Amino acid sequence: MIRRLLALVMLALAAPTLAQSRAPADYANVQLPDPAKEAEATALMATLRCLVCQGQAIVDSDADMAGDMRSLVRQRIAAGESADEVRAWLIDRYGDYVTYDPPVSAATLPLWLAPLLLLTFGLWLARASFRRRNK
Repeated sequence: MIRRLLALVMLALAAPTLAQSRAPADYANVQLPDPAKEAEATALMATLRCLVCQGQAIVDSDADMAGDMRSLVRQRIAAGESADEVRAWLIDRYGDYVTYDPPVSAATLPLWLAPLLLLTFGLWLARASFRRRNK
């Protein structure tokens, strides 16, 4: 009975140790040997959103998911894929949310039109205000 209780206490104390994050992916924090390919990969990573952090690009994020995504980008660029092919693959895998530049579609059309509508409304409001002042 005491052995079981002691084993349970040891397991409970070991839980924080087991919860440590895993090692980063191969190319998460290692640059590619070819400077041109590394520049292409870095430029692409700056346009991809971390799915965990949501507001950070994967190039800046310390999250494990961002490290995995950086590694995937570098591996695919090193294998000869273009940045557009890698971006398309990531969008297919994670959805449009992964990119800071979502394509125009029925779902994203309000996001693209809202700034134009707000600007038009602001100009109309300013014009009306100036007309009142001049009268």
